[in-house]
Amino acid sequence: MTANVDLNQRPDYDPELQAIADYVLDYRIDSLEALDTARHCLMDTLGCGLLALRFPECTKLLGSIVEGTVVPNGARVPGTALSLDPVKAAWDIGCLIRWLDYNDTWLAAEWGHPSDNLGGILAVADHLSRQRLARGETPLTMRDVLEAMIMAHEVQGNLALENSFNRVGLDHVILVKVASTAVVAKLMGASREQLLSALSHAFVDGQSLRTYRHAPNAGSRKSWAAGDATSRAVRLADMAMRGEMGIPSALSAPQWGFYDVSFSKTNRDQAIKPVEARRFRLSRSYGTHVMENVLFKISFPAEFHAQTAAEAAVALHPQIKERLDDIQRIEVTTHESAIRIISKEGELANPADRDHCLQYMVAVPLIFGVLEAEHYEDAFHRTHPLIDTLRAKMQVIEEPRYTREYLEADKRSIANAVQVFFNDGSQTERVAVEYPIGHRRRREEGVPRLKAKFQRSLATRFPGGRCQQIYDLYEDSAALEATAVPAFMDLWVSQ
Repeated sequence: MTANVDLNQRPDYDPELQAIADYVLDYRIDSLEALDTARHCLMDTLGCGLLALRFPECTKLLGSIVEGTVVPNGARVPGTALSLDPVKAAWDIGCLIRWLDYNDTWLAAEWGHPSDNLGGILAVADHLSRQRLARGETPLTMRDVLEAMIMAHEVQGNLALENSFNRVGLDHVILVKVASTAVVAKLMGASREQLLSALSHAFVDGQSLRTYRHAPNAGSRKSWAAGDATSRAVRLADMAMRGEMGIPSALSAPQWGFYDVSFSKTNRDQAIKPVEARRFRLSRSYGTHVMENVLFKISFPAEFHAQTAAEAAVALHPQIKERLDDIQRIEVTTHESAIRIISKEGELANPADRDHCLQYMVAVPLIFGVLEAEHYEDAFHRTHPLIDTLRAKMQVIEEPRYTREYLEADKRSIANAVQVFFNDGSQTERVAVEYPIGHRRRREEGVPRLKAKFQRSLATRFPGGRCQQIYDLYEDSAALEATAVPAFMDLWVSQ
């Protein structure tokens, strides 16, 4: 008779974890395009955080957990006077960055916002640098931050290319936690073993469900979930640096590993696949591809699958603004991911529900010619019933080509088209926008508008002289890269 026992032979770390660790520790970044894009991304992301400070539902969550806590060499939270421990600072920065759904985006089998990792990166870099300065040592520079951003983008984006976490019910912030864990551990000076330990714990952690992003439970957690993930990464990296042992087969352990427990089905009806079929598919080696191709949200604070739909609606506004009461129906032609994630009918319960509703994000610019963060607020929605009237007249239709080209590596389009039909039988042209202005294909057109967005964001929080000082540093890439992290963060202090 064979005994029913587990073979207690400790394995090597899963190769997927080793690939991430080796990339983060050994890869040398020399892509000028990646560094330049990271510079734009840094400033745009922080600008989005400044805009979020106008919303009390966001700011009420900021600050130390114990009021009055003083943290020696604490990390700054841009746009505030807060100086916090790096775990809470990462949470706060991440919350600000993501609150308005206005920072960068990566779309693939999984989607997400790689600049969410900046919460952990900035908090750790600032805190470590202030500690170094207190000891008379050299601080980290903003070049270190930019390189960490590129690597975090690459880890998150590469894992997302062919691996759909949402199809097994997991939220994409798992990838923020994994990517942030890798890069902040490196900033902390982790050895390979320490970095692998931290990564293994990131996967063994319970992962966020997507419940808070979908009807009927969509709510404000989606605005702080990434901050929570990047904050947890800082905590796990710190534990690894203190000598916490790793979990080598965190992914592949039979029955208990991530693949068996959390990645075992492609949908609720399909039987569990063999473990080899459930391993992450990685078709690209880690480099700088994701940062070079990341999508910027330039025109609208809106979920990215709707960006081109909102652009099409703005284009149609002049033609229909005097005929809003005569509209019979509105056709929105889109891709499958948009239908699955943001197409909603019925009552929308809160701002977080509205900024993830395709129909709402079309109706507002059709009526007003613009779409801004304030348009999702309860007070605005309550006083403009025409928005819901137009939503009820919308037909959302999938275009197979849009769905196909959304996933094609040489295209990665995010296409939408809008056409309005009137009661008298007339109709507008069908306005189709296949690539948003924040797409790499429109980078030359987009960067000047990205800079203008950044200048507007600065002006909401700082006096003119400070705005110019920060903007001038942004424009001088060499000076920015050479700036010590604490000196950079001090520019962003505000009462």
